[in-house]
Amino acid sequence: MSRSESLAVYLRGQARRRLDRVESNDGGRNAKGALALLDAAAYAASLPDDDPVILMLDQAGCYGPLGCEDFNPGDAGDRLIRTWQGGEPHELLLSLPAAITASPTDQFGSRSPRPS
Repeated sequence: MSRSESLAVYLRGQARRRLDRVESNDGGRNAKGALALLDAAAYAASLPDDDPVILMLDQAGCYGPLGCEDFNPGDAGDRLIRTWQGGEPHELLLSLPAAITASPTDQFGSRSPRPS
């Protein structure tokens, strides 16, 4: 699976999670968030693996220390994605590296990005 496909699979999974949330009187917030994540997943799936956004996510460590694992944005990235309310898909993807590097630790236990 390519990095773009792995990212799209992850975002679709998060969209399903949002759709499965039952909150009374949410005013459609979860459904709107799920649609935004599905839109981001479709956008991500269309990106080539050498797209600058994919490379930025790789540099932030989202594909593991060697860059060949399934997409995993770590706790900070998860929080950002789970609270995403909508906007342009590229805005979400571009905001992930900053959220990850600003967190005290990433999924590998360090703040520094994966070495190139």
